[in-house]
Amino acid sequence: MKKVLFYTNQFFGQIGGEDKASMKPLLLEGAAGSANLFMDGLNAEIVATVVCGDNYYAENMEAVREEILEMVKGLDTDLLIAGPAFNAGRFGMACGDLCAYLDEILGVKTVTGMYVENPAVAIYKDKTIIVETANSAAGMKKAVAAMKNIANKLLSGEELGLPAEEGYIPRGIRVNRFMDRTGAERALDMLVKKLKGEEFQTEIPIPSYNKVKPARGLMDLKKAKIAILTSGGVVPIGNPDHLPAATAKFYKKYSIKDIEKLEEGSYESVHAGYDPVYANKNPNVVLPIDLMKAKEKDGTFGELYEYYYVTTGNSTSVADATAMGKEIAQELLQAGVDGAIMTST
Repeated sequence: MKKVLFYTNQFFGQIGGEDKASMKPLLLEGAAGSANLFMDGLNAEIVATVVCGDNYYAENMEAVREEILEMVKGLDTDLLIAGPAFNAGRFGMACGDLCAYLDEILGVKTVTGMYVENPAVAIYKDKTIIVETANSAAGMKKAVAAMKNIANKLLSGEELGLPAEEGYIPRGIRVNRFMDRTGAERALDMLVKKLKGEEFQTEIPIPSYNKVKPARGLMDLKKAKIAILTSGGVVPIGNPDHLPAATAKFYKKYSIKDIEKLEEGSYESVHAGYDPVYANKNPNVVLPIDLMKAKEKDGTFGELYEYYYVTTGNSTSVADATAMGKEIAQELLQAGVDGAIMTST
């Protein structure tokens, strides 16, 4: 019988929540945690489950790959199933990274599952099969069914169909297909359906982008009050207000009135979408309070607003980001702020 290795995080591995996010990888025999949902109908045996804390993987990516490799290289597995991670940024990065790494090093076939806006999708969609899922675990049943279907096809050596047919996210790979009708005939058929208001499926989806009207320029920068904001997750040490590391639905603001720069040990980044080591060493690389204070003193602009605003932008929905932006903008207007600088990561 074929052998499957399963990867999940501390939450879905039923080890714990954020309190266990820094746990090192743990190898468990057989199916553990959410791996049990895949057993019925999977044409293989889940021989082991690797559980690793989200923070530990994100902060030690290169080292943790080697740790897990040492754990599993003797298992002789045929397939790795990772996740599903839904819209969890840290978990998604771990799933995508481990799938890409074990495929490269051991030649293991891999499949994972994520919400289309998970930041890991753009990085790993061409390195593994990513089943498109809902944005939360409420879509677990559907995600597991789609992942099992693809897993069984990979295990049997069956060729996968098109993304729309199989339910995985397009990988940017084009393949030739023979059709009964020419491209001109198919295009004309779609045009006629569009003119009639009938449904049709384009063969090459056209991306659409939201248009944002730029704000007016400042009339006199030297007299302007400027605020600084960041989606880089820089907060006072210990994260006293529990700003989420991803999928944030709120923001916080902190005083910088009597601060010349953000000191190591007093501030940290809780952002789960990038390695925070350098940001924690010098938080000003993400939120340049030191530079803003210097420019205020040399007269580049009139005044620095006494608070900075912060959230974590990874995996945050457009709706939540829009709501936060409007609320912050209203506060800044009421405070007499003329312009704002937004830093990201």
